Amino acid sequence: MEQKEIYLSKLASQKELYAEAAKKLGAESIADADELRGLLNSVSDDVKYMIYESNEDIINGSVREIIGIFTEAEKNNAHISMEVIEDEFLNLIDSEARITSQSKPRSLVHRDGELHPAVHIWIIKRKDMGIYVLLQKRSHEKRIAPDCYDVSAAGHVGQGEEFRSTAVRETAEELGLKIHGSRLELIGLMKNCYTAEGINDNELRAVYLCREDVDVDRLVLQSSEVSDVCWAEIDELLAVMDEGEFKHCISLEELALIKKAVF
Repeated sequence: MEQKEIYLSKLASQKELYAEAAKKLGAESIADADELRGLLNSVSDDVKYMIYESNEDIINGSVREIIGIFTEAEKNNAHISMEVIEDEFLNLIDSEARITSQSKPRSLVHRDGELHPAVHIWIIKRKDMGIYVLLQKRSHEKRIAPDCYDVSAAGHVGQGEEFRSTAVRETAEELGLKIHGSRLELIGLMKNCYTAEGINDNELRAVYLCREDVDVDRLVLQSSEVSDVCWAEIDELLAVMDEGEFKHCISLEELALIKKAVF
């Protein structure tokens, strides 16, 4: 049975949503609900429609309308089956490293290895003669690198967002630490690709520094993402990373960026 994927973003207009349906159904255009019903009624080969709905906490009447039409078609046309999947949508990155308006479900972005935006936030402090970075220990529930030490906070840039606002949001969500965007210092853009267990995570990361002497005992950790946090002096961290016994997913290139920015 043929499968066709349809992406319904709650941030899209009615015109954009029907254009997406037309493209995936092989039609030149679909103007309204009646045209979509007529097209689905004429389907004569077995096909399953995988309908991805973005997960924003808002109501988009056109998204509901289109899903309703496919549900109706499944009942009336024996050749049609369907499944509705709610997912986070991510904007894609173009060849010039810019966030585009094109969005796609996160699970499919990771399946297809498409370049998409993410953020890394490194919280740092000076103490005595050393530079310390705040590390988080990833939750054991994480699919990628569970129970590994990692950057202070991180996350994907959701559709309609930009790098800096995402960095502010992720720091608040993962650590309970509210910071103003002006306190984030962009030190570089880096590409990174992780491939394992059916995931092809191809990111363009904006790497930020936040110079903040955080009291770790006052942080409120997001248990599904973070199990613990600790401070580590950069040179000591590099030494234990080099020994190979320290379980982590920390980028040596990012630590080099930090040292260059600070010294």
